[in-house]
Amino acid sequence: MPTFWKLAFLALISLLYLCYSRVDSSDVSSIPTIAKYFSTKGRYEEVNPHLLADILAVNTSIIRPPSPRCRAIHLTAIIRHGTRYPTTKNVKKMLTFYDIVKNSSTSDASWLREIREEWRMWYTEDMDGRLVQKGREDHRHLAVRLSKMFPSLISEENLRGGNVTFITSSKHRCVNSTLAFKRGLTELWDIRDIEVDHAENDALMRFFDHCARFKIEVNDNPKALPELDEFNEGPEMRRVQEKIADRLGVPYSDITDESVEAAFYLCAYEFAIKTVNSPWCQLFDEVDAQVMEYANDLKQYWKRAYGYDINSKSSCILFHDVFSRLDTAVQENESGGVSEVATIQIGHAETLLPLLTLLGFFKDSEHLMSENYATQTERRFRTSRMLPYAANLVLALYDCGDGELRVQPLLNEKAVAFPGLSDTQSSMPLYRDVKERYRELLEGCDFETECKLFESNDTECIFLYLQVLSINIGAVGK
Repeated sequence: MPTFWKLAFLALISLLYLCYSRVDSSDVSSIPTIAKYFSTKGRYEEVNPHLLADILAVNTSIIRPPSPRCRAIHLTAIIRHGTRYPTTKNVKKMLTFYDIVKNSSTSDASWLREIREEWRMWYTEDMDGRLVQKGREDHRHLAVRLSKMFPSLISEENLRGGNVTFITSSKHRCVNSTLAFKRGLTELWDIRDIEVDHAENDALMRFFDHCARFKIEVNDNPKALPELDEFNEGPEMRRVQEKIADRLGVPYSDITDESVEAAFYLCAYEFAIKTVNSPWCQLFDEVDAQVMEYANDLKQYWKRAYGYDINSKSSCILFHDVFSRLDTAVQENESGGVSEVATIQIGHAETLLPLLTLLGFFKDSEHLMSENYATQTERRFRTSRMLPYAANLVLALYDCGDGELRVQPLLNEKAVAFPGLSDTQSSMPLYRDVKERYRELLEGCDFETECKLFESNDTECIFLYLQVLSINIGAVGK
C-alpha cells in the first residue's frame, strides 16, 4: 500500500509539473520581445513556436516521399545538448556587470529597483555549463517527437533489440542530454527491464579539440577574430553601450562590450532556464538585440563556420562517419535488413556548426564583416535560427524500391535542401546524387591531413605556433 501511494504521489507531481510548464511556456506575454535574437543561448521553442501549445507536436507533412513505396530504413541525428547553465567564464562577466548595476546605477526606473532590491545573483562559477532541468526536458521531448516522426525506426522493438545507437561527447551536459533522450523513449514505452547503453566518443563529437591546426590557427589565436573585434569597437556596438549606460545612469566608460554581452546573457539565461521575462531584458530594445545577435554571429562565423577553411574541415571525421553509416545501411538493406536503424549523436554547437558549414548550409554570397551589418539584415547565417539549445540535424534514408534510395535532411525538425542540388531534387534527393554533390569531400577531406599543424617548410605557421604558445604560457604565468 505505501508503494502505491508513493507512486501515485510521484505521478501527481509529474502531472502538475507538466501542466505548469506548458501553461507557463505558452504564455506569450512571458516571452521577451528580444528572445528571437538570443543566438546560441536561445530556446528551441523560439525556432519552433508551435511547441509552445503542444511540446510533443510533430509536423509529419514535411516527410513526403515521392512515392508510397518509399520506406525509411535509417536515420542519423547529430544533436546539440539541451539548455544549460552559463560557463564559469560567463558567470564571471555577469558578476562583474551585476556589481555595476548594484553599486553604481543611479536610475530610479521601477525595473532597475526590482533588480537592486529583489533580484539576487544566483549563478555560481561551479555551475560551469551543466545541464539544467529544462535541458533534460528538451531531449526527453525531442526523443518522443522523433519517434513519432519515424515510428518504424525509433521504435520499442528497435530500442530493445539494440538497433538504436547512442554516441555522446564526454562533457556532462552531453552525457546528461543523452540520458534524458533515452529516458524519453523508455518512459514512452514503459521499458524498465533493460538498460540502454551509450558510448562516449570525443574524437567524433569534440573533433575540434583534436585538430591541431584549428586550435593554433583559430581557436587559440588571439588575432583570429578581427571582424568581431572591430565590430565591438564600431558605431553599432558603441551606441548599444551608450544606451545601456543611459538606462542605468552610469558613465559611458563603465560599460564595455563585455558588459553589454553579460547583460544580454543575464536576460537570455533567465528566460532559457526559468522561462522568466526578467527585468534584465529591459536593458535592450529590438535594435540593440539585433546588434548583439550580429556580434555573436560574427564570432560563430569566423571561429566555427565560413570564416576560415579549417573550421569546417575540422569536422571531416564526423562527415565521413555520417556517410559511412548511410553507406552501411544501404549495403545491409540490399542483404535483407539494416542492423543500425538509428544513430543518435549528441554533442555541442561547436560539433554541429562546422558540419553544417562543410555541407554548405546557410552560406551567404558575401562574408559577414564588421562593416556590412546594415546589408546583412536578410542573411542566411543566423545562429538564433540554426543553433538553439537541442538543435539537430537529421539525415533520413529511404528505400523507394527498384534500388532507388533517397535521403532527406531535416534541421530542427524542418525540411531543408542540400545546397547545390536542383529544386526538383532538393527535398528528398537520390542518395547517389547527394554523394556526387559531396564527391570531392568524400574522396578527400582527411581529418589527419587537414588538421596537420604545418609542413616542414612552413615557416609562417611555425612562427604563429610559437607566438600563440608564448601567449598561452604567459597567461598561465599570470
